[in-house]
Amino acid sequence: MNSWMAELERANVGEIRQDVPLARYTTWRIGGPADVLIIPTGKQELILTMSILHRSGVPWTIIGKGSNMLVSDKGIRGVVIKAGDALDYVEFDGTQLRAGAAYSIIKLTVMAGKQGLTGLEFAGGIPGTVGGAVYMNAGAHGSDVSRIFKSAEIVLETGELVTWGPEEMAFSYRHSRLQEEGSRGVVLEAVLELHNGDRKEIAAALATHKERRRRTQPLQQPSCGSVFRNPPGNYAAKLVEESGLKGFSIGGAQVSTMHANFIVNTGQATAEDVLTLIAHIRSTVKNRTGIELMPEVLVVGER
Repeated sequence: MNSWMAELERANVGEIRQDVPLARYTTWRIGGPADVLIIPTGKQELILTMSILHRSGVPWTIIGKGSNMLVSDKGIRGVVIKAGDALDYVEFDGTQLRAGAAYSIIKLTVMAGKQGLTGLEFAGGIPGTVGGAVYMNAGAHGSDVSRIFKSAEIVLETGELVTWGPEEMAFSYRHSRLQEEGSRGVVLEAVLELHNGDRKEIAAALATHKERRRRTQPLQQPSCGSVFRNPPGNYAAKLVEESGLKGFSIGGAQVSTMHANFIVNTGQATAEDVLTLIAHIRSTVKNRTGIELMPEVLVVGER
């Protein structure tokens, strides 16, 4: 056993497993094994895990619900950290809420609406966690996390615990500072600032968004959500569809027949199928329109 693994076990940081298939932990149902999967039992255990990994020079990857992520067929070397039950909580205080990184962003949207708080309706269909939503500045329907973000408690890869506000997070379209080299870290919890609203109006807006997703998105098939960012002044789905790629398949990966910015796993898709399809879509759209589609999905693991 590696010395760092022995140290983690002695520190009793949580569940530690080796050679764990990751397909079950991603919404695409795709992905090879993690060398080691760690599910810390609490904040302090996660902080200690990060400190030990940093001191030992062990690479790490954080995973929430596994949406917006493509894990390679060879899997992930080093350690995959999964936010567990200890970070699955929410507390309301007036118009503010404090949510753990593992809390479902969809569930949070519903809970906020029941409290009569508005501002989160855009996130009602984002299949991820609070931590992931902050990390990528998740958004939809013309809004995103940066509009309601107040602060986040973050453990940096060195094990240092910090609290960052909007300025430190440096949000932009589907981007935060946490994605940049030298600023990597794990969100422990986030504080969001909402506004008082009408419960019936909030519920109606959520119902409208839900019905639209049901009609237009392949919710019954494994996917990661939107694959490409919307180019300025345009829509990725429109560009893909107008390029004649709706329903186009490579291996088990298919451009959804319902929504052209979704790639679905029709049963036995590999990460290479998805990556090859993404490359084909990008080149086809570029040749036809001159527009370079930028993937929104995070590709991780050994290639």
